[in-house]
Amino acid sequence: MSIEIKISEIVANAIDKLYGNTISIEQVQLQKTKKEFVGDITVVIFPFVKASRKSPEQTGQEIGAYLQEHEPIIENFNVIKGFLNVTVNAAYWLQLLSDMYADASFGELEATEKSPLVMIEYSSPNTNKPLHLGHIRNNLLGFSLGEILKANGNKVVKTNIVNDRGIHICKSMLAWQKFGEGETPESSGLKGDHLVGKYYVIFDQQYKQQMALLVAKGMLEDDAKKQAPLMLEAQEMLRQWEAGDVKVQALWKKMNEWVYAGFDVTYKKLGVDFDCIYYESETYLLGKEKVMEGLSNNVLYQRPDGSVWIDLTSEGLDEKLLLRADGTSVYMTQDIGTAKIRYDNYPIDKMVYVVGNEQNYHFQVLSIVLDKLGFSWGKDLVHFSYGMVELPEGKMKSREGTVVDADDLVADMIATAKETSQELGKLDGCTPEEADNIARMVGLGALKYFILKVDPRKNMTFNPKESIDFNGNTGPFIQYTHARIKSVLRKAQEQGISIPEMIESSLSLNDKEKNLIQLLADYPAVVQQAALEYSPSVIANYIYELVKEYNQFYHDYSILKEENMAIRAIRLMISWQVAAVIRKGFGLLGIEVPERM
Repeated sequence: MSIEIKISEIVANAIDKLYGNTISIEQVQLQKTKKEFVGDITVVIFPFVKASRKSPEQTGQEIGAYLQEHEPIIENFNVIKGFLNVTVNAAYWLQLLSDMYADASFGELEATEKSPLVMIEYSSPNTNKPLHLGHIRNNLLGFSLGEILKANGNKVVKTNIVNDRGIHICKSMLAWQKFGEGETPESSGLKGDHLVGKYYVIFDQQYKQQMALLVAKGMLEDDAKKQAPLMLEAQEMLRQWEAGDVKVQALWKKMNEWVYAGFDVTYKKLGVDFDCIYYESETYLLGKEKVMEGLSNNVLYQRPDGSVWIDLTSEGLDEKLLLRADGTSVYMTQDIGTAKIRYDNYPIDKMVYVVGNEQNYHFQVLSIVLDKLGFSWGKDLVHFSYGMVELPEGKMKSREGTVVDADDLVADMIATAKETSQELGKLDGCTPEEADNIARMVGLGALKYFILKVDPRKNMTFNPKESIDFNGNTGPFIQYTHARIKSVLRKAQEQGISIPEMIESSLSLNDKEKNLIQLLADYPAVVQQAALEYSPSVIANYIYELVKEYNQFYHDYSILKEENMAIRAIRLMISWQVAAVIRKGFGLLGIEVPERM
């Protein structure tokens, strides 16, 4: 039981005994006592003055006196206007510390057979280009959210839908066919996804040249976009693919396999994974079937040109196209097909789509469409809508080849981490293998933490230079603190100093020790809050506050040189628990922590 729940219970009991007024613990308003006042927990008194029929100050005094007299954990109290500040005795905090230390699963809940199954879709790449910085934010958010929901006792299935069909991949295929001269990943030395992305850029360059020529001959720009020969050829290739043309399908399969091999390398570098992967080429026909079923059930309607629509005007939206007049599908159709196969494969209780905020309207519509088509979880699907990520230089564009490639960024982060760590002496005494591994952890930790500490709903600017800093709100600062604590614990072991399972409850605590125990005790609630808000940033910023508090404590007080063995045991146990919470919390963010630096 958290200290907040405990205080809420005893305050509710005091209100009943003092004023004969029964209240729930939810009606008790608590906050941590501000640093300028004495106390651990502050109770807001104003809601109780009606029951007491006394001033806030008198009511606070009466409640405080009752708590001190009847509740052993309350050591002292003071009242500042309408706020009751209570001080919890050291014995309670020490017992809480011992309980946390003994609980290997502290802050985590195990899933049971009755736990809801949550499916999380993230990544969702197109097969016409390599993963870039925007994909990195998506993958990190999706993976972290999955880990957070698991820690809250949910069964979680992490899934990816690969956009492997459509005009985008036909553009790359056509450009390779026309200009590639048989180039392969092996002959070029390029990762497969990079090679295919190269031809997507070439298509755009050639297409713009053709458009410019048509405009120069007097054609309107909008008409030139549609009539450029390359675009017409790409559209014809898409029609051939959907018709099952053997040569087009073979080329499509070959180039997609290049891309998948490249994606797998990038995913492994980032440390993200999936329980199952779906492909739009395998689901879009199911979407068509479901649309036709909805048409026969009068959920949808057909226009004279043969296109199929859903009318959402009664929901305050508009009419939405689900099948084109020529029978080809749109993104919504594909999402319906993917939903069907997922629902057939898994007993989904909740579906979470990790997709950028430019698709807010799409998922608002999808939720209603799925519900009308009979998917029980459709109405309650979650669109985990996140903001865009940019560099200090500005926006990125895939067609123009100005995106920040994920592989290049990861490599640069690791190289910079190694260089910075060496300059600061963080790798002294390490073998080359240890140095490389630490540099990998620090580089990726810097990247992941910088992205995940930001509220996912907000647009953000990723600054690589700011992210790799061993001071401030950064991943390396937190990782170094973990390594520092592990060093202290190793030295204790070398000196034959062990941490007892129980510590003396009669000891007093200084403010730093008490603050750290209180912060540590908050961890389970933080994990719950992160799941409720779908926000890894809640955990990231909590860990930073914990680490800041620990470093102040480490600076102000001796640990191994403390002569009082009982106090030394308390400080070692606090240190051990801080390291454990850093490791657990960072684990939920997909970040590793080094044992030494």
